[in-house]
Amino acid sequence: MTHVQTGRTSGGDLWVFGYGSLLWNPGFPVAEARVARLDGWHRSFCMSSVHHRGTPERPGLVLALDRAEGAHCDGLAFRVEPSYAATTIDYLRERELISSAYLETRLCVVFHDCGARCEDVLTYVIDRAHEQYRGDLDLETQARIIAGAVGGRGPNDEYLYNTAAHLAELGLADADLDWLVRRVRMLRAAD
Repeated sequence: MTHVQTGRTSGGDLWVFGYGSLLWNPGFPVAEARVARLDGWHRSFCMSSVHHRGTPERPGLVLALDRAEGAHCDGLAFRVEPSYAATTIDYLRERELISSAYLETRLCVVFHDCGARCEDVLTYVIDRAHEQYRGDLDLETQARIIAGAVGGRGPNDEYLYNTAAHLAELGLADADLDWLVRRVRMLRAAD
């Protein structure tokens, strides 16, 4: 993956792809949000979180885009006007690149409402070579980690619940996230 220098499209607007917490907490000025699909990647709790949703002593898990043949990830493409592009990129780098487990890149998404239009978006994907990559965890293990972790931005289960709820509101339910919500609630109720 190459590091993005400007993140701007030829039209001057910046597009950012959200698939996890950006769905419910973008943190930057959004001029437009459109449902979009990214092919070749899937949303997965495959990144150990030692800052935002866990600690070094008790890591949590956060979502990342993990490459997978035949996969796709539905999310939101956020359009940022040119006057906010540089500050948005700075903000996202501070937020997303805190431990270098994500790689900043540009990928092509297709908007749901028009199918054929492809737009380059700024997005963050997991670095499989990074020590925080946890693509080896089954759903039960993920649920147990999420149920017990808390980090600087709050409980790990809150992150899961918010993301799943916003995907459902958009009509983009994710079967793995829905299973995790049910299982984590059971685990938390048993505490």
